[in-house]
Amino acid sequence: MIEVVAGERCIGCDRCVEVCPTRVFDRGPDGIPVIARQANCQTCFQCEAYCPVDALFVAPLATPVEAGSQFRDIAHLEAAGLLGGYRRELGWGSGRKLGARTAVGPEYPD
Repeated sequence: MIEVVAGERCIGCDRCVEVCPTRVFDRGPDGIPVIARQANCQTCFQCEAYCPVDALFVAPLATPVEAGSQFRDIAHLEAAGLLGGYRRELGWGSGRKLGARTAVGPEYPD
């Protein structure tokens, strides 16, 4: 479930707003998306995957985390490499070498 929009990283591109199939986000008054309907989140990770600056964190849980959880602490998420972690697992994002990818599904025989 979506837990964090790191406002200091966000560039206001609205990709998360556009790709979310359940309209979880609204554009805030400062142009930064806000989590407006967290209960609608289906934990599909599309917002995190498409964020070009790794400003989102989707916890791999079906319910919201409790207040004070490390999954809402941006400093912890940054230190643990969790902001943009799903994107990296897909092989998207900065530092990717041409032709490189990380297998995230089953291996198929050649």
